[in-house]
Amino acid sequence: MVVRVQAEPFDVGAELAAFAAGRQDVGAEVSFSGVVRDDGGLAAMEIEHYPGMTEKALAKIEAEAVARWDLKASLVIHRYGRLEPGEKIMMVATAAGHRAEAFEAAQFLMDYLKSRAPFWKKETGADGASWVAAKDADEDALERW
Repeated sequence: MVVRVQAEPFDVGAELAAFAAGRQDVGAEVSFSGVVRDDGGLAAMEIEHYPGMTEKALAKIEAEAVARWDLKASLVIHRYGRLEPGEKIMMVATAAGHRAEAFEAAQFLMDYLKSRAPFWKKETGADGASWVAAKDADEDALERW
């Protein structure tokens, strides 16, 4: 079970290879990686967090996912700092005995990261900079858990 908050880019392929290496106790591995998206004119996204608090919050939700879905392994990576369109912003991987557990746990982790993880995002474009507000759809996604 791994949680990392980092400024440095990561290689999804290398992370997945390391995550799966030597595992024979699982029947399913699920992964998701998020990418900074340019919806028209985005130059960069700045992600801020409070070191220590962020890792603690992510570890708590990761532990809940492990307990709820009997995960054999999990990985959560989230970047901070300045990111440009096309860069990887986060990654979740889960491994479980069966695919339903792995998929559900991954969705749970992704929904949490999108709505409750203590990160603050500011988008910069041609019109200046603005903080990203929470979206109702992201909040609604948490209700199923």
